[in-house]
Parts: sequence; C-alpha cells; structure tokens
Amino acid sequence: MMDTETALPRPSSRSKSRSRPSHLTSRKNYLVGILLLLAVVLLWTTSNFVTQDLFEDGYEKPFLVTYLNTSAFSLYLLPYLFRRYYGRKDQKVGGRGRHEGYEPLLTDVDAAGTLGATGLEAADIPDKNLSKPLTTRETAHLAAVFCLLWFIANWTVNASLDYTSVASATILSSMSGFFTLGIGRVFRVESLTIVKIGAVITSFVGVVLVSLSDSSQPEPAGPPAPTAGTSHLPSMPIVGDALALFSALFYALYVTLLKVRIRSEDRIDMQVFFGFVGLFNILACWPIGVLLHLTGVEPFELPYSRKAVMALLVNMTITLSSDYIYVIAMLKTTPLVVTVGLSLTMPLAVLGDFLLGRPAKAQVMLGAVVVIFSFLALGLEDSRNAEERDLIAGSPLEPEPERSDVRLD
Repeated sequence: MMDTETALPRPSSRSKSRSRPSHLTSRKNYLVGILLLLAVVLLWTTSNFVTQDLFEDGYEKPFLVTYLNTSAFSLYLLPYLFRRYYGRKDQKVGGRGRHEGYEPLLTDVDAAGTLGATGLEAADIPDKNLSKPLTTRETAHLAAVFCLLWFIANWTVNASLDYTSVASATILSSMSGFFTLGIGRVFRVESLTIVKIGAVITSFVGVVLVSLSDSSQPEPAGPPAPTAGTSHLPSMPIVGDALALFSALFYALYVTLLKVRIRSEDRIDMQVFFGFVGLFNILACWPIGVLLHLTGVEPFELPYSRKAVMALLVNMTITLSSDYIYVIAMLKTTPLVVTVGLSLTMPLAVLGDFLLGRPAKAQVMLGAVVVIFSFLALGLEDSRNAEERDLIAGSPLEPEPERSDVRLD
C-alpha cells in the first residue's frame, strides 16, 4: 500500500526560489516605468511652453492642434507595413510554406503531463488569457476605442481654455486623479488605500495653490490684441469648466481601459497600436473639423507665420514620442501613478520659468513642493503593490482574470 505522504503533492522548492527573482523583476520594471514617466513629464512641459508661445502668437486652434498631433501617430504604421511587405517577399523567395516549422501548442493534457514530469506547479504557469498577445485585429479594435477617448480628453482640455480661465481649467482637469482612482478600483487595477487617497488629495491641493496663484497675476494694460483664433467667442465659464471636467473623466477612462485590456506591454505591439490610433483619427475626426468651421466655432486657417509652423511641427514630434513612452510607463506602473505623476509638469514648469528669468511666488513654490511630495508618497505606497490592503476588500486586491468572451463593443 502506498504511503499517503508520498502520494500527496509536495510544494516545489524551485517555485519559492523563482518568487524572489520575479519580485525583483517587478521592482525593476516599476523603476523603469517611473524613469519613463519623468521623461514624459519633461517632454510635456516642453510642449506646454511651445503651445503657450503658439497661442500667444495668435494661432488658437485647439481642434486642429489636437488633430495634427494625433494624426502623427500614423507614422508608426510605416515600419509595420515595411516588415510585412519584406516578410512576405522573403517567404516567396525562400519557397517556405505557410506552416513550415510550425509546432502546435501543448494541450491541457500535454501541459499536465509536462508539469508532472518537471515537478512544476500549475500556479507557476501564467493564465493564458493574461499572457496571450493581442492579434492585429484586436489591436486595431482597441486603438479605435482609445482614439475616441484620447481625442476627446485632449480636445476638451484645449477647448476649455477658450471659455474659462487657465486656473479653472487646470484645477478641474486635475480631478482626473480622483476619477482614475475610482474607476481603477471598479476594474480592480487600483487598490483603495489611505495613502493613495491622501496622495490624490494632496496633489490636487498643490495644483489648486499653483493655479490660484497664476489667476491672481495682474492683467496686462490695454485692450487685448486681436487674434485669428477662437477668442471671438463669448466667455462662458460654465461651458469651459464642463469641458475641463469632461477631459479629466475621459482621461481616467482611457488610461484605465488600456491597463485593463493590455495588462503588460509584452502583449501588444505598441507601434502598431499607435499607428492605428493615428489612422483612425485621420479617417474619423475630420468631419468634426468641418462642422466647427461651418458653425464658426473654429474657422479653419493655415498657420500664417513661420513661428506657428515650427511650433506645430515641434508639438507633433513631442506628441509622437511622449505618448508612446507614456503608455509604456503606465503599463509598467499603474494608471494612478502616471496620473498623479503628470502633475509634476507644474514644478518642472516653475523651474523652467526660473531659468527663463520669470520669478515665482511663494504660493507657487509651496504648491510645487506639495505636488512632488504627493507623488513620492504614492510611488512608495504603490511599489508595495503585493502588500497593499484594500479598504473595501480588507485584503490585497487581485485583478480579475480577463475573459476571452469580453469584448470592447
């Protein structure tokens, strides 16, 4: 008769030894994500200064600027098309069959046998739905949804500046931290903790301090100079505030959507994804521009100065690289970290003003320090992801497994 102790499966010692390298790899990826996020903050701050000069030059075209910046993503499709074309050409020249060298995947029975032979445990094998790469069709489908949310988030925040003050638009758009934390908790990609709630509130307070200080600056004497933008529109603070709030909501939606659907950057070809985003933007968003032109909200006009042309090109170049890096940073960290981290553009802008010889008030300096402190607190808390105890669940929050029957439409 077989001894019952020998019949029971014993825990594999190798699984414990693999947990430490896996934890170290996760920490390394998190650190890389933070560094990428800081690079995005630097690029976006530069873009803000360029956009400010563009609007001061009188070329206020929020829709056109957003449309051109997003359309630049279509350039990422060129390497993809190049690889597909020469890949098919090499197959024809080599005479290789379509399925030559193809090895079928292991079935569940084969996998179970392999596990028994190697002594590995089923828990060590990642869920196939979480590790399976997205197909080109799935990538295009995700890009179509992302394109709509991304365009609305960016266009509404740019358009809000034509109806309300910069301070109001900045404060309300910074509400994205609250939306991201709430939506992320619903989809189980963000755990609700005291530190996270405090960091979001603290970051918001810092943004308020900086924005209110900017709004108290004295207005220049004399009538404002006429521009070719949308400054002819009447000031409607309620409309501007609503647009800024919509921007915060749609930002939280698209950043959480990507984290839920992609999970890891290994599952998707980011160049193909952004290429489809640019392509769908070109094909689907131009009627909005025609409507804005016909209604007089934003008349279409080409840049009338060399400075405006250069500013548009620089902005397109920055957007082409920064948003690509930004999504990778989000996938390596969390949606909330990158959301609060983007508030670092404010202290960096304060530093930029200082280097340009523009003095900063004490209230602005205090707000910048508060933003930096909130980001550091959130980063420290989020780096302990496995140890976070969710306030609602009372235990560390595990993400829901992705089901193959879930679709975006």
